Amino acid sequence: MRVGLLGTGPWAWKAHAPALAAHPGAEFAGVWGRRPEAATAIAEQFGARAYGDQDALIADVDAIAIALPPHLQAQAAVAAARAGRHLLLDKPLAATVDDARAVVEAVDAAGVRSVVFFTLRFDEGASGWIDTQAAAGGWFTGRADWYGAVFSGDASPYADSPWRREKGGLWDVGPHALSVLLPVLGDVTEVHAARGRGDTVHLVLRHEGGASSTAVLTLTAPPAGAGVAVEFRGEHGVATYPEGINGPAVDAMARAIDALAGPEPHPCDVHFGLRVTEILAAAEELLG
Repeated sequence: MRVGLLGTGPWAWKAHAPALAAHPGAEFAGVWGRRPEAATAIAEQFGARAYGDQDALIADVDAIAIALPPHLQAQAAVAAARAGRHLLLDKPLAATVDDARAVVEAVDAAGVRSVVFFTLRFDEGASGWIDTQAAAGGWFTGRADWYGAVFSGDASPYADSPWRREKGGLWDVGPHALSVLLPVLGDVTEVHAARGRGDTVHLVLRHEGGASSTAVLTLTAPPAGAGVAVEFRGEHGVATYPEGINGPAVDAMARAIDALAGPEPHPCDVHFGLRVTEILAAAEELLG
């Protein structure tokens, strides 16, 4: 499978490019970016070709991996799907529900495969833990808190991201929280949201079947208070997300590439990406 990469930011360097270059079932055919010099640098380091035109790259490959801001990802994904290219996308799928629906419609009309890279759902240790909790059932409530310090600690490679500054933790780490809560507790039927300090958002969710959950989402936590906390409480007691089970992001990306090439749809496809976008947008509307 020949794969092209759109995007040259930190995540493309850390996860997409090295995973594509090392994957035995993928040929990293080319890369395009809004900064031509960055595309050239990635191409030289990982043995790909730098493209000066996005459409030319789409035309030359079987699948497109996208590492662009959400609003640009949605536009590129629609174009690639209409050209018959399979899609390896990042979270969130889009910045608006309308754009996310446009991606889903293009994918369904073209009959192409899609994977949205919710990191924990492709990390071997994390996904195994999530699957175990989903299979156990009987959960009364859950929480998934992401305290990021992207904008409050030492220089983060993602601190220069305009879309993260605009959308905050709700849209950046919110997808991570939802990617854990939904497979365990079920789809969300009710959303409540409130603001905290900085970009902090508190969510209270009701799930089908009656379980409830909460999430604290921020990119401006004090560095000493940064971290992730996930737990479920129910008939089996308390299940707490174990520390140290996450592997390198590049390994999780390799599993996402496997899923894209596989014969069966993955649960984290564009339809799941749309549902996450709908929940985030509902919370954003409540916040005003």
